[in-house]
Formats: sequence, structure tokens, C-alpha cells
Amino acid sequence: MPGDEASPPSPLARAEQFIWLTARVLEQRRFAFHFLGGEADPVDTALGSYLNDDGGYGHALDPDLRGPLSQPLHCAHALRVLDSLGRCAGQRVERLCGHLTRASTAEGALPVVSPAPRGYPAAPYHPVYDDPPGELLTTGPVVGLLHRNRVWHAWLFRATDFCWDRIENMRQSHPYEVQSAVAFLDGVPDRARAAAAADRLGRLVRERNLVVLDPWRRSQHPLSPGYAPGEHLYAYDVARRPESLARSWFTDREMARALDFLACEQQPDGGWPVRRRAWAPGSSLERRPIATLEALLTLRAYGRLPAAVSPRGPVPPR
Repeated sequence: MPGDEASPPSPLARAEQFIWLTARVLEQRRFAFHFLGGEADPVDTALGSYLNDDGGYGHALDPDLRGPLSQPLHCAHALRVLDSLGRCAGQRVERLCGHLTRASTAEGALPVVSPAPRGYPAAPYHPVYDDPPGELLTTGPVVGLLHRNRVWHAWLFRATDFCWDRIENMRQSHPYEVQSAVAFLDGVPDRARAAAAADRLGRLVRERNLVVLDPWRRSQHPLSPGYAPGEHLYAYDVARRPESLARSWFTDREMARALDFLACEQQPDGGWPVRRRAWAPGSSLERRPIATLEALLTLRAYGRLPAAVSPRGPVPPR
């Protein structure tokens, strides 16, 4: 009978099926923690498999860099996971800061990719240099998360100055660098200075068309140099949560339109797409569950998903 027909699965149920089918153990456990009431310890254990003896993280934690060596991008990824667990503190983070000190450039900042003694595979948009420069792209998110969690370490002084200098003197940029700048500004302790810098950065973003304001007309939006076809960033990519300083850059209508688009981006298999250039099958496969988790967390932060199941709150660091 018509009344007996089963209702279609919810977006969250479809995403869960996608995660179990395709994700690494880390993303499976993160999904269980954020959306199924799971414990933090299994996530922590899975993350620990990427930890190296030098205090950094490697083993393709960020799918764009392969091989076992610790890299700044992997460390930034690990900090995001620890932050979501409420465990971005303790001896482990102290050792990580020691690794970041050794990995930094002469100006106290992090390169995108540290030079390695062996040529492990890396995405072509992350070139490897013998003497790489410090970049806001990697330094901003790391410093912002450490400040957000009230971590104090000598490395942070120069790294923080580097980020302030880059952001406050920025005359041109690209979307991923803007994303990293916001990650720094959302965590740094000087809130008045951060708000002023965010206001100026938001004007730059709109003047230079660095973020797509109307996703339904994205084909008409100019691409940043070096980006893949369709590799645009949207309002929700920079303002991942409503309390972000970047949220004020967009009107309520613009934000609602972007979130509508994000919800509609869920694919038939339940996952969300990856817009960056595909360069290796394994990397692309591993990236999609990460993108799916980010989409779900953003939609929930803006009230677009049920909030009945949430993280259990901060737990003591190990």
C-alpha cells in the first residue's frame, strides 16, 4: 500500500553509508564520534597511527602528501582532529610544537612541504623546494588552533608575528590562503586586532572575487591562477561556523544560498565531491570522506542537520 512505502534515507544516513564504504579508519571513527555518539578514544587511537617519533605526523594523514615523513600539512590536519576532540593540549602537543620549531624556516614560519631526503609522491600543486619559504597557508591554521586551545610555546611568538605581518600587509591573495588567514584570526587571542584584520580581509575578498557569492552562477566566476576547473571556494569554506569572523563578510541571503548549494552537493553515493585537481587515485579516494565530514559539520553548525547527537565535550588530554 502507498502508506507503507519507506521514506528515503536522510542526508546523514546516506553519508554514513558512504563513510563505511570508502573512508579510512580515522574518518570512520571521527564520523562515529561526531554523529553517532561515539567515544573520543577510538579517534585518538586512529590518529596515533600517523604520529612519528619526531613528534610530527606523516603517513599521508593529509592525502596530498604520501610517504611516512612528518610534514606541516599533516600536523595541521592532526591539530584539527585533536581540537575537535577537545584534546589539543598536553605532552603530545608540546612535542608537536618542538617538531614545528625544527621544521620552521629562518623567519619562524612553516613551509607547505619540508624538503625530504627521498622523493615521496606529492600533489603537483605542492612543489618541493630545497629551501622552501614560510607560508601563511600552513602556518596560519596551526598557529590559530594552538592559540584557540591556549597552548603556550616559544615557537608561537615568531610564528604569530609572521601571520600578523602577512595578513595585515596582504594586497593580493588566493582562496586557500584566505581560508588559512581566517583560521588564524578565529583563534588568535587579540580579538580587537583580529576583527580589524578580518574586516579588511573581507573587503579584499569581495573586491578580488576570491569567493563565489552565487553558487548557481559559479561557471561565470573567474578561477584563481593554478586552480583546477571548478575549484572555487564558497562562503561556507571560509566561514565554517557562524561564530567565525568571516561570517560578517556575507549577507544572510548569500550565506543561505551557499548552504543550500552545499546541501545539494551531496552525491548519489552519499558523499560530497572534491573540487581540487585529481592527481592520484588513492589521494582522491581518501579526500572525499574528509570533504564529506567537513560538509556535514558545517551544515550542522548552521542548523542544517539535526543536532540531537553531538560530541560529548572536552575530555582530558592524554
